[in-house]
Amino acid sequence: MDLAGLFAGRVPSILLASGSPRRRALLQDLGWAFETVSPNVDEVSLPGEKPEALCERLARLKAEAGAKTVGPEVLVLAADTIVVVDGRVLGKPSGWEEACAMLRLLQGRAHEVMTGVALSRGGKLLSGVERTAVHFRPLTEAEVQAYVSTGEGDDKAGAYAIQGKGALLVSAIEGDYFNVVGLPLCRLGKMLEELMNGRGQM
Repeated sequence: MDLAGLFAGRVPSILLASGSPRRRALLQDLGWAFETVSPNVDEVSLPGEKPEALCERLARLKAEAGAKTVGPEVLVLAADTIVVVDGRVLGKPSGWEEACAMLRLLQGRAHEVMTGVALSRGGKLLSGVERTAVHFRPLTEAEVQAYVSTGEGDDKAGAYAIQGKGALLVSAIEGDYFNVVGLPLCRLGKMLEELMNGRGQM
């Protein structure tokens, strides 16, 4: 399997172990056929666990859970995206106040988006983490509240969506845009080549 094969759509049956509509849309844009499942995984971080280790571990757990529901010929894809600022992990906001607090924290500065990606097939498991720096422009309190009122960031880490109205908050990014959406496609392609060419842990 190489990039030419991926362009031609020569990929195995795929199970997307994620309920994210953004990830579904990205795979659909690639023209790949897939099924979905939402694994029930405890997303609480372990004591002393670094953010990068957290998102990779969760992606692996989701891939392993998904693999238990399908045959060995099916490729299982899982991912976990987190927003990190000052070493603090921002998950999905629990409500209005927390969403506003997150945007106040992010405004006028840079933060990092990390996505752990895991692929499983035939007993092999491959994983990695993509990192992207995102810079927010300064925001007034009225702008913070107006964005939160759209509801767009309600189910998203960091309380914003770069692919929607949240694009108006972002002044620059350093790295993979699709990573910020929720699935780093370039890394995914490289990992898929590796796995299909026989690499990956048993």
